[in-house]
Amino acid sequence: MTILNKPFDTQYNTAPFSKLKTEEFLSAFKTAIKKAKLEIDTIVNNKEKPTFQNTIEALDYSGEELDRISSIFFNLNSAETNDEIQKIAQEVSPLLSEFSNDITLNEDLFKRVKSVYDSKSDLKLNTEQATLLDKKYKSFARNGANLLEDKKERLRAIDKELSQLKLKFGEHILAETNKFEMHLTQKDDLDGLPEGAKEAAQQLAESKGKKGWLITLDYPSYIPFMTYAKSRSLRKNLSKAFGSKGFKNDELDNKDIVLKISNLRYERAQLLGYKTHAHFVLEERMAESPIKVNHFLEDLLGKAKPAAIKEFKKLQDFAKELDDIDQLQKWDSAYYSEKLKQKLFDLDDEKLKPYFKLENVIEGAFTVANKLFGLEFNEIDTIDKYHEDVMTYKVVDADGELVSIFYADFFPRAGKRNGAWMTSFKPQMIKNGTNERPHVSIVCNFTKPTKSKPSLLTFNEVTTLFHEFGHALHGMLANTTYPSLSGTSVYWDFVELPSQILENWCYEEETLKLFAKHYKTDEVIPMELIEKIKKSATFNEGIQTLRQLSFGMLDMAWHGVDPSDIMDVKTYELKAFGETQLYPDVKENCMSTAFAHIFQGGYSSGYYSYKWAEVLDADAFEYFKEEGIFNKTVANKFKTYVLSQGGTENPMTLYKKFRGQEPKPEALLRRAGLIK
Repeated sequence: MTILNKPFDTQYNTAPFSKLKTEEFLSAFKTAIKKAKLEIDTIVNNKEKPTFQNTIEALDYSGEELDRISSIFFNLNSAETNDEIQKIAQEVSPLLSEFSNDITLNEDLFKRVKSVYDSKSDLKLNTEQATLLDKKYKSFARNGANLLEDKKERLRAIDKELSQLKLKFGEHILAETNKFEMHLTQKDDLDGLPEGAKEAAQQLAESKGKKGWLITLDYPSYIPFMTYAKSRSLRKNLSKAFGSKGFKNDELDNKDIVLKISNLRYERAQLLGYKTHAHFVLEERMAESPIKVNHFLEDLLGKAKPAAIKEFKKLQDFAKELDDIDQLQKWDSAYYSEKLKQKLFDLDDEKLKPYFKLENVIEGAFTVANKLFGLEFNEIDTIDKYHEDVMTYKVVDADGELVSIFYADFFPRAGKRNGAWMTSFKPQMIKNGTNERPHVSIVCNFTKPTKSKPSLLTFNEVTTLFHEFGHALHGMLANTTYPSLSGTSVYWDFVELPSQILENWCYEEETLKLFAKHYKTDEVIPMELIEKIKKSATFNEGIQTLRQLSFGMLDMAWHGVDPSDIMDVKTYELKAFGETQLYPDVKENCMSTAFAHIFQGGYSSGYYSYKWAEVLDADAFEYFKEEGIFNKTVANKFKTYVLSQGGTENPMTLYKKFRGQEPKPEALLRRAGLIK
């Protein structure tokens, strides 16, 4: 038995990362699956009449060890992976998928669950218990419990294959990202780049024993180059490399995987009696149906497209006037947008960065959490971490009681996928009278400190940090009884509300004065820069909205139809992008083959939720603005009805308890400058 299969003998029951041996994960998983199966058998073989406690509650608390090992392992596979971990992931995923099916396709277990469900009107359940019962029953009914045996077997086979395909998809993207390097040896090639970006590129080249500068597809390298580099041909090379991930007809190609995943998801939905994968997914979302999602996306498209077309023409005219460019291409987008923004608002991201030293921004996020929710973050060095870059904190409330353990991992490295995300190593729950507190983590990819400068963030990175920290607060402040309803275990189109609302504080003078201080002089960010940030907040909002909508529409195009006739991924994608396309297509590029959110992560039929949650967050923040952005009463209502409740109640019910009304989309359109 491995260390993973025993209770952790650590402070706060944290994961003992330094003692974990990669080669032990496989046997740890197998042992934990065996234990979890025994726990299920105990529920099934109970001679007593099925009750809420001996069946539904027992089921929710089962498999705790397996869940803990899974969260540790798959978080490492995202943030600190290697060939050995990836190989184990390929072996373990089908085992977990099989185990999950062993539960939902277990007829005797389903009979007990159904027995409790059928007698629910006689049970005196509170809201959380009623939600859990409903959720458990649906998890069986929606995942094949009522199928005939041959169809159950097919479902098992589909789920097993899907678990492997999704991993393979992600592995290909990570390998493509790590493989590409643009090695520059001429100083002129770096014209336009900020000094910090040049220094980082030189440092990267040095670390690999090369002269000159290295540019990669990691965001802190890729984005500054696309935004500032004068050389159009080099921007073109880099843009094509970024856009062709998984689309090169080689061993890392994802086209077949995309087709297989979408077809298997469709077949699975059909097996379960749903028209498409989107119909299956959206039944358990605030949006409820593909018709409603498509209507939502089309309605926003109608409002944003005229603004986007105007903005695009303005950008095109500006590029023509500046550099005699006749046709804007995708590799021109960030470059000329930044130049135009500088001209219109006299605002340069490089002038802002000195005010956003990473440590100060982290402190700023902590201060906001303290002023709103009374939390204190104390850095501790007595708990294990999986990489030396990770920062660890003990989070306590106003009474000094433990709220959460918090991990923060900010810099890119070879074993870490691109992007930013929040996750957890241990869920919150109340078990045997003890309120088990969660262990929450955020992972980002920000610019590393160089020899001469600390890590200085772009304003976009500041909002990213606040976004992920908003998710983290949702996890930290969880206060529910059952683990499956805790923290971020909510409807997918509600989960982005806590993250997106927190971004709003980044634009407020009252907040910026707390932490936006020059890293050399400690001078607070000047008022005129704050005004420029606010004025530029809606710059090219139409184009940005169109971009987000295009991703949501592509997602629905893959998952809201029968995909069996789709032969060519690129041709199909172009059709889906028809209504939202501004830039000419690049034949070597394909979005779908690198669209990890929907083909690797959990966003299939759910990408629209970013925009959906923007409606919620704009409406919710208007409430804060009316009463004061640090108003304790409003903050307390948000904590009580949104952050602490997890998935214990229908999200619209929770939202109305907080806000006193349903959200109004006009708040979003006002904030975006699309209506007055």
